[in-house]
Amino acid sequence: MRMIRIANGQGFWGDSPEAPIQQARRGPIDYLTLDYLAEVTMSILQKQRARDPNTGYARDFVETVGRILPDLRQRRIRVVANAGGVNPQACAEAVLAIARRQGIPVTVGIVSGDDIMPRLDCFDLHNMETGEPLASIRDRVQSANAYLGAFPIAAALGRGADIVITGRVADPSLALAPMIHEFGWKRDDWNLLAAGTIAGHAIECGAQSTGGNCQLDWESIPNLHDVGYPIVEVEPDGTFVLTKHGGTGGRVIVAGVKEQLLYELGDPRQYITPDAVADFTSIRLSQSGPDRVRFTGIKGFPATEFYKVSISYAAGFKAIGSLIYAWPDAYKKARAAEQILRKRLDCLGLRFDAIRAEFLGANACHGIGAAEPSPEIADQLAEVVLRFGVRGQDRAAVDRFTREIPPLALNGPPVVSGLGLGRPHVEEIVAYWPALIPKSEVRPEVTIWQSES
Repeated sequence: MRMIRIANGQGFWGDSPEAPIQQARRGPIDYLTLDYLAEVTMSILQKQRARDPNTGYARDFVETVGRILPDLRQRRIRVVANAGGVNPQACAEAVLAIARRQGIPVTVGIVSGDDIMPRLDCFDLHNMETGEPLASIRDRVQSANAYLGAFPIAAALGRGADIVITGRVADPSLALAPMIHEFGWKRDDWNLLAAGTIAGHAIECGAQSTGGNCQLDWESIPNLHDVGYPIVEVEPDGTFVLTKHGGTGGRVIVAGVKEQLLYELGDPRQYITPDAVADFTSIRLSQSGPDRVRFTGIKGFPATEFYKVSISYAAGFKAIGSLIYAWPDAYKKARAAEQILRKRLDCLGLRFDAIRAEFLGANACHGIGAAEPSPEIADQLAEVVLRFGVRGQDRAAVDRFTREIPPLALNGPPVVSGLGLGRPHVEEIVAYWPALIPKSEVRPEVTIWQSES
């Protein structure tokens, strides 16, 4: 069995549209993974599908496939993406339509079964963090999806899929699946599955592991305008190297990789996925060459009997407005404007679940208590942005608040400008509600479609 190269070209929906093209064209890879989904994304896609049954997936993915389909064919690169969102079948149809127009035969695998919304009332679900029952939010639920694992994706690859499109799966499983397929790893190969999980975790955030968003010596990281996205070179024994294409910007070093490994990490000894439980404390990292970090020694434990379920629900409304105050006394003016707004809302009898003010340029990143500027520093600030927001269940009250921002241009502290045009927009708040469901209650499904048919 040979080493395989798995590249990731999307860390989230909205990541660089050029990254997948770069990964496919600037060096050898065997698989390209693309990660589009976050918890709130599922709710957005569900709303889209409710309006139009032909939507509900990441349309950017279809555009990307259209650009690189000839490269995928010529270089024999296979794609695994969770771009299907809440409608993987429609996503697959769109991809096949592009393939037909380009005259390129392609086999698409679809992994579904994660959407439990139609059967939601069949389960006794409780919030895994608070213990509250689903009944407490049931009338506001917008989406409910189980995080599937890698084995259904591997099954689609085993049936000849050139492109595998999934709904909700655990992020690392996108990369683990090709390893299972290529190396024949079994469901109880816990050390190997943990190694593949950690490889997937190391690349799932795109360029964050190759020099982007890196704190260490960040000013010396070269050519971030052309940053290389991550690639793992995986051996059958589960050891792997994280690297990037030669000639691209960024930097792959042990310290930077450690920053990525800490991303969304709870108990480092028990990183739980549908496929295995990985022990991050067992990872051994070494610099094995320029822009090459080797992973060895990874240990794993049996997977649990549950899938995690991501439920989104409507949680009220919010609106946020911003005003820029300039020197002199920029900070004092912004603080005065905050107090004016609070008093006006009180005089209007408007009540909210939360009212929050931040002062960008003075203390927004760390909070007023931790970063209140001294009088000497405050006097020297050239400009401060007051960011003022409210949150509540009454849309009309939130909308009324938005009408109090523009008047401050003329009836509040001086030397002020706005950010954006007009008053703030009222936005619906989508909240996250996690639960556990027995794996026996979820049935992953794999179907294969071909462009010739």
